[in-house]
Amino acid sequence: MAIHIRRREFITLVAGAAAGWPLTAYAQQPMPVIGFLRSASLADAAHLVTGFRNGLKEAGFVDGQNVAVEYRSADDHPDRLPVLVADLISRKVAVIVGNTNATMAAKAATATVPIVFASGSDPVTDGLVVSLNRPGGNVTGVTFLAGELGTKRLELLRELAPKATTFAVLLNLDSPEAVAEQRDVQAAAQAIRKQLVILDVRNEKEIETAFATFAQRGAAALFCGAGAFLHSHREQIVALAARYALPAIYVLREFVAAGGLMSYGTSITEAYRQARTYAGRILKGERPADLPVIHSTRFELLINLKTARAFGLKIPANLLALADEVIE
Repeated sequence: MAIHIRRREFITLVAGAAAGWPLTAYAQQPMPVIGFLRSASLADAAHLVTGFRNGLKEAGFVDGQNVAVEYRSADDHPDRLPVLVADLISRKVAVIVGNTNATMAAKAATATVPIVFASGSDPVTDGLVVSLNRPGGNVTGVTFLAGELGTKRLELLRELAPKATTFAVLLNLDSPEAVAEQRDVQAAAQAIRKQLVILDVRNEKEIETAFATFAQRGAAALFCGAGAFLHSHREQIVALAARYALPAIYVLREFVAAGGLMSYGTSITEAYRQARTYAGRILKGERPADLPVIHSTRFELLINLKTARAFGLKIPANLLALADEVIE
């Protein structure tokens, strides 16, 4: 119940603030407006909003003082993105900042409004930019390549659960990075002769059902995939992994902070901070075509020993030695 109350409070706060920003922007002074667009829920993205605001401050912009921010979310319904993009464009936004699916929708709608992405996939493969060094067009941003680490995460999961013969794989295939990740994980599992139970989920009910299926199919460990949808449902996923006693590896540290066992990947909060810095540079007159895509290259392994103890699981010494951070 507490989670739902916090979500409502956050949504109310964002909606109330957003309602006032256009009036501030247009009625008082020609304050530039940034569109912050996500395909997933904003209710579970407070830390990303914080990273966004910190990035803006580094570029000399303070939300509500010399820049206004319009927050929009498709709430896990990608088909709503074109309407949200059209709304932002009609408000004469100076730049749109979004995740992968949001950026793809924005790019399809405009070739003139600058767009900055924070993406877990390859922006060249996705068709967002021509190249990383010379993006061209109106799009640039930050890539943290979440899906491309799938093979490494499966290897770490195998070390965590060496006796497991079948791994559960939870994906949301609405994002390009998840499709690539599925392909990589299937190839990696075949190479080490492990069975996978792969399920594609699109809502909270399907997540719940997926875990029951994993249990029925004899999965002994969980690989949780990349993407905004799964990230926004991390508390539910972590709770179900505990309920079904499935040792799990996740993409981002936010899962471990929510009680997950282990994560390996880059920092999505840092990626959003960097994306907002780029948004600030664009507001100062720089062009997206001249801003090389930032490629996050620092990866971190986090292990939650409290969760391990709850599972009755002893973490191998070599994994503890590799960990960048161990949560007691």
